[in-house]
Amino acid sequence: MGTPGNKRLVRELADCHQNPPVGLTISVPDESNLYKWHVIVHGPPNTVYAGGNFGIVVNLPRDYPFRAPVVTFATRIYHPNVTNDNLGNICLSILKAENWKPAIKLVSVLEAVRNLLIEPQPDDPLEARIADEYKNDRKEFEKNARSYVAQYAKGPVKWENAEPTPATAASK
Repeated sequence: MGTPGNKRLVRELADCHQNPPVGLTISVPDESNLYKWHVIVHGPPNTVYAGGNFGIVVNLPRDYPFRAPVVTFATRIYHPNVTNDNLGNICLSILKAENWKPAIKLVSVLEAVRNLLIEPQPDDPLEARIADEYKNDRKEFEKNARSYVAQYAKGPVKWENAEPTPATAASK
């Protein structure tokens, strides 16, 4: 248990609880496993995501901070940088292996995810069709994004969607 990564996780989690990042609620569903965090991203005001609560799951590799965490949306979201399926994969440059640095703290990763809701990056999309709509038909994008918020991001976050079974993951 006393690995450097684990001590760092304890410190980072304590920092997040003492100084909660704006628009984020962070919890660890199993106190005996600090390598998995549940985070609720509250839809930023004055965005199409306002009023929504988006669950994200942060899975940390055992050799964190030397490898980047895997961050996925548990809540469906209409966004150019998030897969439009129940896997919720995110395209975020700091999480890419070639860009990851051990000095990056989890709070910075979480703030970067929240910033994607404020300012999508349509030039580095996971969903090209949604990125194209964002760039060329903003009204339609906003209508669709708000529809997803109303359908998926109101009320309590459903974490069970965030844990695909190996069979489910393999069939996608």
